Amino acid sequence: MTQKLNALSADFLPAIEDEMRSVLGATEQASSATDPFQGMIHYHMGWADEQLNPVTIKSGKRIRPLLLLLASSAAGGDWQQAVPAAAAVEIIHNFSLVHDDIQDNSPTRRGRATLWTLWGQPQAINTGDAMFAMAHLALNRLVDRGVPADIAVQALRRFDEMCVDLTRGQYNDMSFETRDGVAVDEYLAMISGKTAALIALCTELGALVAGADETRVQHFAEFGRNLGLAFQIQDDILGIWGDESVTGKSVATDIVTRKKTLPVLYALARSDDLQALYEGNGEDGEFVRRVVTLLDETGARRYAVDEAKRYSDGAIDSLSAAQPSGPAAEALFQLTDTLLRRDF
Repeated sequence: MTQKLNALSADFLPAIEDEMRSVLGATEQASSATDPFQGMIHYHMGWADEQLNPVTIKSGKRIRPLLLLLASSAAGGDWQQAVPAAAAVEIIHNFSLVHDDIQDNSPTRRGRATLWTLWGQPQAINTGDAMFAMAHLALNRLVDRGVPADIAVQALRRFDEMCVDLTRGQYNDMSFETRDGVAVDEYLAMISGKTAALIALCTELGALVAGADETRVQHFAEFGRNLGLAFQIQDDILGIWGDESVTGKSVATDIVTRKKTLPVLYALARSDDLQALYEGNGEDGEFVRRVVTLLDETGARRYAVDEAKRYSDGAIDSLSAAQPSGPAAEALFQLTDTLLRRDF
């Protein structure tokens, strides 16, 4: 990160954290241990341990709310007015993670037991539902920061529309697990909802709260959408061809679990041999090696890299069209570069 991005992050991130703690009842006066309802939320957020005692654990990079505040400042607004919106998008993101962990049967997240493994699926679902509602309460705080009521209402509407896109994306992702013949276009539509919709909303809300005109707001939104798509496709590439020491996960996992990522879907449509392999029961080293060979033979890696570059270029073009200004503009370009220039 550049010096400007570091300096702005030093102001933005604590403000986001303080706002989320206020919304989610994790103030110094509150006790997670005496209120398990709040405590389960605090556990997921990294503010409490399994006994619901206060603790501080690394709980995500807060990239989404950081993008929102940078966009708001770069659009000429007062970033402090946009803090409630930044808190709202991070809380809704964490709501989706709580439910994703249940739906994916995931036992761990961020190196700790997931909420549902400790307190059961019904209570974890309820906790996620509470976070969904609290995210909306966070967004309503915009008016307390002097944001005009009509802008706050518009922000709330866009927030709810994004929530529908997010859950539709999750529906499609889960349905793909049991479907044969998923098309590349269907996959791109799915990640547009599950991944890109929230990132697009972050940059859109930042500009909206800043008072930018409709054209600039749309440029900021398109920047976020392209950024989200590029980032997800890069994840797909790294999940197969990435360096395990860098990505922190086994590159074989996506193949062994038959995860339908962009390069895999591209290759399945072009290789009968790969289809036969995926219909079998293989999961050993030879299976993985053969799958990767077929992916390379079909040009799946090249295709995915080209798609990632296409959306990356689109993100930069849209950000430039939004005409960001001030120190936040430079920081926003640098953060974008950091997110998009991951090695394959």
